[in-house]
Amino acid sequence: MSPNSKSRHPKPPSQTVAKTSNNASGSKAAAGQPVAEAARPARVTGGALAANELSKDYGDRPALLPLTLHIPVGQRVAVVGHNGSGKTTFIRMAAGLLDPSGGTVHIMGHASGTPEARSALAYLSDTPSFYDDLSLWEHLEYIARLHGVQEWDQIAADLLGHLGLYERADDLPNTFSRGLRQKAAIALAFVRPFEVLVVDEPFVGLDAAGKTALLELLDQAADDGATLVVATHELTYVERVSRLIALRDGEVVHDGSPTDTNVADLVAPA
Repeated sequence: MSPNSKSRHPKPPSQTVAKTSNNASGSKAAAGQPVAEAARPARVTGGALAANELSKDYGDRPALLPLTLHIPVGQRVAVVGHNGSGKTTFIRMAAGLLDPSGGTVHIMGHASGTPEARSALAYLSDTPSFYDDLSLWEHLEYIARLHGVQEWDQIAADLLGHLGLYERADDLPNTFSRGLRQKAAIALAFVRPFEVLVVDEPFVGLDAAGKTALLELLDQAADDGATLVVATHELTYVERVSRLIALRDGEVVHDGSPTDTNVADLVAPA
């Protein structure tokens, strides 16, 4: 389908949550239990995400101290912490966009950054970037075809309708406002299939309608069996997860249920 005319795009359904291409399999797992501080966990590479002694230094400044954790398939996790706590560093290493200084991270049993891991994982950044010469519709087509999505055009139209972007399908995302750019990035993340979704501050820049639309898409992905790892300050989302991981100054200070702690204290600077 040519993206040059809006009239040729499939119409999105009204008043429904967009059905994305996510077809992740696997049953939902129970919330992970906190690891005792004195215990040294055995090396694990299976599950949805496995980090073993994962660390990152920028020169002589540690951004993430050695971290070991295991996220089972189907678990819904929020990662919180103050600015500079190490959230983005962890998320970017999990997505294969940043090399660790030490340790390893595996996605669905594959080393992060490998083709197998990239195929299983979708990443949503807090600072999305786009090609200068591609429309939003062309971006969606490129990503969907790259991942072999069938009937991608209807999926794309549904997503744009759900996010309120259908009328901007033929426009260049680089010309969008901050909020619209974030919505465009959300559409790109959800137009392709994934088993694991890794997200960094997805609610930044969104209006109330955009936040609601994103929450509905995340709920749907979780219902479909995907594993969600979301770094966020949005307490509304934290209420939806079964596991909360809190970082402070590059170190895990909480790993367990969000009901076992005061979340507001965990996101405040030390």
